[in-house]
Amino acid sequence: MPIQEIRAFNRFYTNLIGALDYSKHLYTPYTLTESRVLYELAHSPRTDAADLRAELSLDAGYLSRLLAKFERDGLVARAPSERDPRRQRITLTAQGREAAALLDERSREAVGTLLGGVSAQDRTRLVASMRTVREILAPGRPAHREGPALRDPRPGDLGWIVQRHGALYAAEYGWNADFEGLVARIVADFAQDHDPHLERVWIAELDGRPVGSVMCVRDDAPATARLRLLLVEPEARGHGLGDTLVRSVVDFAREVGYRELVLWTNDVLTGARRIYQRAGFTLVAEKPHRSYGVDLVGQDWRLPLQEGTVK
Repeated sequence: MPIQEIRAFNRFYTNLIGALDYSKHLYTPYTLTESRVLYELAHSPRTDAADLRAELSLDAGYLSRLLAKFERDGLVARAPSERDPRRQRITLTAQGREAAALLDERSREAVGTLLGGVSAQDRTRLVASMRTVREILAPGRPAHREGPALRDPRPGDLGWIVQRHGALYAAEYGWNADFEGLVARIVADFAQDHDPHLERVWIAELDGRPVGSVMCVRDDAPATARLRLLLVEPEARGHGLGDTLVRSVVDFAREVGYRELVLWTNDVLTGARRIYQRAGFTLVAEKPHRSYGVDLVGQDWRLPLQEGTVK
């Protein structure tokens, strides 16, 4: 009986989510497996092909053909892994990130439609039952990804960055609304005019909630990028999330051809300064100033990336 029930459930759920015709179900050109690969790449700042194969339990030959198709379509770029030159590092291009974001949006819409007629009480039962299935059938695997996952911003996330910067810096450092105004101007400039091939925002998500952010934008100096608006919520600290966010900016800036990465911070942000030092940044200048209602010492940090010009 358990075997029959599980097989019956599998048939039911396969039809429910449209797994046999996933592209038609979500109105996208990608199969379920292709969508899974794009999802994994979008939620990891760097992924080796071997790690991807193990995570998704895919045949090596099949994954290689799938990645070759993605490369022809301009969705991914492949290069030797820095950890091991014998392995391949796979990264999404700007076009690939757009495709992954579309898939994520369509998937959320599909699930939202599915739950539209389910009562709040039944939703709680449903989620609890799904968690139970995972815990029983995969007892050694956590219900969510290990630690926070990174993704591109969704509608509302840029406003969240402004709100959380204002609230956190007021609570932790006593800064006034002038700082929130500065963050709002930075975010507005990015939203109104940015080059998606050379500038990017990352949102860190944990258990479906945004818990961190960082931004990479062009600086006024030639071939130079600027890291801005690094934030990690207090409850998400301790996962190495700040290092992951900064490393994502460094990798992105290097891959698109910037020669140098710079940032400005203040001496009181000791945790952030340790993250920058671990990433290889060096302090190049300091200057006292009074801003946001307090006396501070501003600091300029610099990280050389490579020779050459921005592509």
